Amino acid sequence: MIKADYLVIGSGIAGLSFALKACKIGTVSLITKKKLFDSATGKAQGGIACVIDKDDTFDEHIQDTIVAGDGLCNKKIVDIAVKSAPDRIKELINMGMKFAKQEYNSFEFELGLEGGHSKRRILHAGDITGEEIEKVLVENIRRAKNVNIYEYNMAIDLIIDENKKCCGAYVYDVNKSIVETFLAKVVVLACGGIGKVFLYTSNPDIATGDGIAMAYRAGADISNMEFIQFHPTCLYHPAAKSFLISEAVRGEGAILKNQKGEPFMQKYHKLKDLAPRDIVSRAIDTELKKSGDKFVYLDIRHRGKEFIVKRFPNIYKKCLSYSIDMAKDMVPVVPAAHYCCGGIKVDEYGQTSITNLFAIGENACNGLHGANRLASNSLLEGLVFAQFAYQKSKEMLPNIKINENIKIFINKSTGNGDSTIMLHNWEEVRRLMSNYVGIVRTDERLLMAQKRLNIIKEEVKKHFRDFKVSMELLEIKNIVDVAEIIIKSAKTRKESRGAHYTTSYPIKLANKKDTIINKNN
Repeated sequence: MIKADYLVIGSGIAGLSFALKACKIGTVSLITKKKLFDSATGKAQGGIACVIDKDDTFDEHIQDTIVAGDGLCNKKIVDIAVKSAPDRIKELINMGMKFAKQEYNSFEFELGLEGGHSKRRILHAGDITGEEIEKVLVENIRRAKNVNIYEYNMAIDLIIDENKKCCGAYVYDVNKSIVETFLAKVVVLACGGIGKVFLYTSNPDIATGDGIAMAYRAGADISNMEFIQFHPTCLYHPAAKSFLISEAVRGEGAILKNQKGEPFMQKYHKLKDLAPRDIVSRAIDTELKKSGDKFVYLDIRHRGKEFIVKRFPNIYKKCLSYSIDMAKDMVPVVPAAHYCCGGIKVDEYGQTSITNLFAIGENACNGLHGANRLASNSLLEGLVFAQFAYQKSKEMLPNIKINENIKIFINKSTGNGDSTIMLHNWEEVRRLMSNYVGIVRTDERLLMAQKRLNIIKEEVKKHFRDFKVSMELLEIKNIVDVAEIIIKSAKTRKESRGAHYTTSYPIKLANKKDTIINKNN
């Protein structure tokens, strides 16, 4: 058994920020299923939303967030996030983060504009903001005392004791092919998103919904999982994998066009190409269904090569590697699963419905995003609520004892899984979710998806009984559970709101409510 005061699962902005605080008052076991740097944070291009400019206000950022959230944001949580932002940004800068400064005034930040924002308030580091933040956090965590880092360790399930308190997790050591028992006073889930549940996604390969699936199996409440935000502009190219064309590109004037070269967003929203993501994604989906085309274009050629290369060096270089010159060519794009607005239901401190279990970052649902996330609020959420979770856990820690009366995980199976069957299950789940539970839904599609998923779920259960633990087996188990949660949540919501759009119920209801499910209902 491996014991510590804290067990932190995940190494993105939320998990690392929390661990860096927690290690000052206790010991920390930090596990991540690949390398520390492998997280969605490292892939984030846009930046962090924060009110800094003298012409901007907290009230405007709050209002933009609430409008994007389509009536389901928790106003208290939005207030906390927006008003805590400057302090958290200062903290990040003190750790070594360097945000872009204005060329003519090196004392002022160069602020970006993204869809849904009424003012320029996006702090960025070119188009690799997340990568730079992750570097800084990883450098700091490697120097920190009281932190034991376990790379290539994947959590299997949470350990819930006889008093229904979380006291650790069973963890699979990928390199040693063994299962370890990690015990802790406080467990923090910061496992990121669920993008790999869908066929097209901007998410990295690690985004298999592990935190949400484990919490669900442990009996935690899960909220608003029908709200899957599809990013409108993922690069469409047979050789490109999960490469996002940042919303900031449209913020700097890029225009969406059909394959005839015609702009179309003016038909769907007054903000045109800067409309909230759910509206832009549905608009593209509608255009593709009408035309039968597989992609639309994003055109920023009018800004000129000098500007494009300076503002978006990484995106420009990546597109050029696929023989697409953004200064001369329009960029083929398609909507892709990007962000999960729902997750493990938590309060303002990240506390779940299970005692001593916290959740922060994308795998948590505190009400900040409502029915649709405002661009660049996600990195902000990770920073802010890591702080609040730390504050609450610090109060709790002296009154918790590690429960060592826990059964050791024993997997009696000796056979190796059939990788071909598991790969087929994986691809089938992702395809049916994209086809039936994607940008536009219907009751009939959801029913068809549930029926087929039930069959796959039984097959995966058999895999788990018959074969030794492996990362592939754990991931397929998790994406099946998450897919089921999304379908059940979508079936529950009899309206269209935010990122959930169904032609069976196209009208938005007057009464606003969250969807809350757990394994018992």
